[in-house]
Amino acid sequence: MSRALTVSRAAQLVGVSRAVLQRMIRAGELAQSEGLLDIDELLRAFPDARVEESGILEKVVRIREEAFGRRVREHVLPSPELLSQRLFAQSQELAEMRRHLQAYHALVAATIERLARRPAPPDLAGEAREMLERGLAQVLGSESDNRLDAMTDMLKVVSANVVVRPSGREFLVQGNDSILQAGLKAGLGLNYGCAGGNCGLCKARVVSGETRQILHSDYSLSAAERAQGYLLLCAHTAVGDLVIETLEAGSPADIPEQELVARVRAIQPLGPNTMLLHLQAPRSARLRFLAGQGATVGLAQPGGDLQATWPIASCPCDDRNLHFHVARDPADALAEQLFAGAVKSGDTLGVRGPSGDFVLGADMPPRAVFLACDTGFGPIKSLIEHAMAAEAVERFSLYWLASRPDGHYLGNQCQAWTDAFDEFDYDAASDDDVARGASLLAKRAFDEGDCGASRYFIAGPQAFVDAAARELLEAGAPAERLRATTC
Repeated sequence: MSRALTVSRAAQLVGVSRAVLQRMIRAGELAQSEGLLDIDELLRAFPDARVEESGILEKVVRIREEAFGRRVREHVLPSPELLSQRLFAQSQELAEMRRHLQAYHALVAATIERLARRPAPPDLAGEAREMLERGLAQVLGSESDNRLDAMTDMLKVVSANVVVRPSGREFLVQGNDSILQAGLKAGLGLNYGCAGGNCGLCKARVVSGETRQILHSDYSLSAAERAQGYLLLCAHTAVGDLVIETLEAGSPADIPEQELVARVRAIQPLGPNTMLLHLQAPRSARLRFLAGQGATVGLAQPGGDLQATWPIASCPCDDRNLHFHVARDPADALAEQLFAGAVKSGDTLGVRGPSGDFVLGADMPPRAVFLACDTGFGPIKSLIEHAMAAEAVERFSLYWLASRPDGHYLGNQCQAWTDAFDEFDYDAASDDDVARGASLLAKRAFDEGDCGASRYFIAGPQAFVDAAARELLEAGAPAERLRATTC
């Protein structure tokens, strides 16, 4: 029996990213009906697919697990209650299929019996009876060889597919994650505030499917909202496949400025002149931001508060943990305090943001080209991790210029991406003349890719940004495909 799959489920089964399947759909290599892919169509396009041996999916998953900077991650099955609900739903479906099969069997058996009794030409009755008997034996005595069909049933037990309207984007809810947690991990810009059931900002309407509450909520929905199917995404998980209706943040203008007090989780040297500042937001007040944006960090002091605006170097999918790559800079008083040891683990710092429009944007082309200089890698890292989570990019090209000895302070991380992800290219260069190095890298980046299928992201000192942008524009890159930020 032919069955339809969402793009997310299909990508999970054959071991490729959603971006690859979406490109094949746009190119006419895969037929899609009402947003779904037929299993037979998928097998036609991937005849050699072996679900249990596919490696690309595992590579991407491993990258996500290592890239997001979470110190503790638990891979757990859904709760026993949720598993029982999903298994019950599948048992109902199986029982219905068995009832249909028994009805077909009874019909065929009755037909054979009737043919045996009804006067008819001997050849016709015998031929019809033999055909029905042979066909019934084949149906009842054979096993399906459709491995994707079986895998789909199994995956429905351990994960649920969620489709978001009106955007049409989709993601999987795995383990004990709430719908909100799963959506953020998948790179969606869902609306939320506290993520703890208190503010009501993650309110959404369930169009179809069943949910289960997993978190107590102090926020009360009105009777009218409950009647229309509204719930809090942070407090519920999906029992089975789900369709919800909610708006997503597509641009910086969609996210309001927020203020919170965060605690210093760690201050770690990345090099002689580079420091990692790890802040942790309280559970009741997360910082909602888009990858590539920055935030203003403030330190209260008796002689006057110090503050600095730095790019956020972590992924929005881990909104409690905010990372900043801070360079030693005599002109930055707060940075000097960090390097002097005046700020310690456990201290509190004010955070205001987000700020900036250095974001991926919608309708990403197949290739994303990132050009960074020194700590310009911070916002680039955030963009890369988000793009991996959202599966928004098919091919990554990273060019990192170092103007000082510790400029490639996370070179091992970049090499790990290259080793684990087939479509990730990393090019490290060093030049104390920032403008000259930028021009050389930009020319190389343009020559090594199709400018019509690429979007360019540039981050670093002003001289680096200006030189790289100028080189790309002169080479023929469209201005609308360039995005830049100085840091």
